[in-house]
Amino acid sequence: MRTLFDLSKSWSLIEAVVIVDCALHMGLVGKAELCAAARPGRRDVRKFRQVIDLAEPKAESQMESRLRMLFVLGGLPRPQVQVDLHNASGVWARADLYYPSHRLVIEYDGGSHRTSLIQDDRRQNELLSAGYKLLRYTAPDVLRTPELTLAQVRGVLLS
Repeated sequence: MRTLFDLSKSWSLIEAVVIVDCALHMGLVGKAELCAAARPGRRDVRKFRQVIDLAEPKAESQMESRLRMLFVLGGLPRPQVQVDLHNASGVWARADLYYPSHRLVIEYDGGSHRTSLIQDDRRQNELLSAGYKLLRYTAPDVLRTPELTLAQVRGVLLS
């Protein structure tokens, strides 16, 4: 807990959320424990509370967390995380990030997606055929052209 608090003080807001997301996802801490550690009177508690508020236990990768934070800090609504999508047969896909009001699925494609192209393409076709909108991003989208990534998602949400 102390390490997370200290890192939240010294790291950027995004990187602090990324590390807290990881700790939550791995079950090393719970949200209730984090909230208890953010007691009044502690120095720099305001930023730690902001990190806790933005943290998401369902986040499965650091880059998914960074992508989510790009949207949230860019003024977009907070997307749902790791959402099961259903068809008549049951769960058939899971969205990394999801905006249900627009049926917008957002996927972060890390290095492992290079070896799963066939399954990813098949899943993408199924999502599009079921009426979902789909945007896929990689590390360069998040780290090198965040403005373009944010503008694309904002464009879909405004349409």
